[in-house]
Amino acid sequence: MFKRSILAVAALASTLAACATAPSGSPYPVAPAAFNTADFAWSQQSGRAAIDGRIAFNLRGETYNCTGSVVLTPDTHYTRQRFNTLYGSVNRAAIPEPIVRARNVPDPNADYRTFVRQERCTDNQFRIADLPNGSWFLIATVSAGAERIVLMRRVETRGGRTLAVTL
Repeated sequence: MFKRSILAVAALASTLAACATAPSGSPYPVAPAAFNTADFAWSQQSGRAAIDGRIAFNLRGETYNCTGSVVLTPDTHYTRQRFNTLYGSVNRAAIPEPIVRARNVPDPNADYRTFVRQERCTDNQFRIADLPNGSWFLIATVSAGAERIVLMRRVETRGGRTLAVTL
């Protein structure tokens, strides 16, 4: 049973890896970066921008639903490096949750939780408001039965506008 589960996760990872955007030629460097709270300061400001999002993820003909909250993390040198390690991209990814959790990141004890915004996902929809202009990583965990996938997408808020995003 355990061996079949491992094989199923490996098969799913390989399927998703073919769909994920690779970080080749990215204009956003992923060079090693130390955690520095000053890099996150911009994200603490209030702004007029918002993200209206919805989850519409399907895999192998199966619809996945949002489970819990959607997380918005500021794009900094540190988080870019971390997310490149966790998701294999700094643009977008869909990776099985066990694979993301099994990956090791430098400085795993760096605590950037105070800079993260989080909103409940209801009926596969969410809204994150009062955002300053900037670049962010939007993360949502979705599930179909017992299978959980972590979706990540880099987004930018600008000019106090509302950004419509579908994951």
